Amino acid sequence: MKMTKTQIVAAMAEKMGMSKKDTSAFMNALHEMAVKEVKKNGEFIVGDFGKLIKAKRAARMGRNPQTGATIKIPAKTVVKFRLSKPTKEALV
Repeated sequence: MKMTKTQIVAAMAEKMGMSKKDTSAFMNALHEMAVKEVKKNGEFIVGDFGKLIKAKRAARMGRNPQTGATIKIPAKTVVKFRLSKPTKEALV
């Protein structure tokens, strides 16, 4: 079962001995900082958890699943998340 943002905030607040309001404000500030840094520098490191990386995806050919017609998918910029080595090792 996936945790919602409310459940994450509640769990973190309990673990850190902080109020839910302060924990939620921290999570929102972290989100704002991550968006700003990825736009500005192309990556944002989240401690030992991993990092967000801005990457360019090349234009490519694809298929419309309903009609089977070939379509051109334009190039675009996407954001990827890469787990850190300690996180990968902890999950395996």
